[in-house]
Amino acid sequence: MLNIPDSPYPRIVIIGAGFGGFNLAKKLARKKFQVVLIDKYNYHQFQPLLYQVAMAGLEPSSIIFPLRKAFQRNKNVHIRITEVEGVDHVKKKIDTKLGRIYYDKLVIACGATTNFFGDKSFEEKTFSLKSLSESLFLRNAILTDLESALMTPEYEKRQGYIDIVIVGGGATGVELAGALAEMKHYIIPKDYPELDENE
Repeated sequence: MLNIPDSPYPRIVIIGAGFGGFNLAKKLARKKFQVVLIDKYNYHQFQPLLYQVAMAGLEPSSIIFPLRKAFQRNKNVHIRITEVEGVDHVKKKIDTKLGRIYYDKLVIACGATTNFFGDKSFEEKTFSLKSLSESLFLRNAILTDLESALMTPEYEKRQGYIDIVIVGGGATGVELAGALAEMKHYIIPKDYPELDENE
């Protein structure tokens, strides 16, 4: 059991603390429900600014909000950091890595994952940008490639470090392209003056 106290109110379990799950929990926090918010991370991340973290424009702490702090005044909201392993909608129960929990109402707000269209090579050779850890991984990869480009005199080989392809022209792709353009114009000439910004 997830050690949730008994309550006279109906129990609503929300899986996922992204925009949907987090905001629903906030709306239900002052109502006559017992809310259990389950997520594998102990924070809510503001996804529209992940590209800023990836481009080193913001630090991670600027876009994450600790779940327990967000709900510390709401005694009817219980946070559990775990992963869901199964849902039995007939018996109204969820199995997690921490144990089982029963619910009256269930909300699944797990968010989205990157679609690689079944192509494993895409998955192995590209970076996703849907989480804080992915944005930090992308940031480190770009900075590492710039350092490698700095030490690579051969033009063709250097292009492998500094050419970047963005797949997807949605909000994140467009914002990432804009941030890269700003980086090329303002940051690279100052931080990497030995690199030709025209490349």
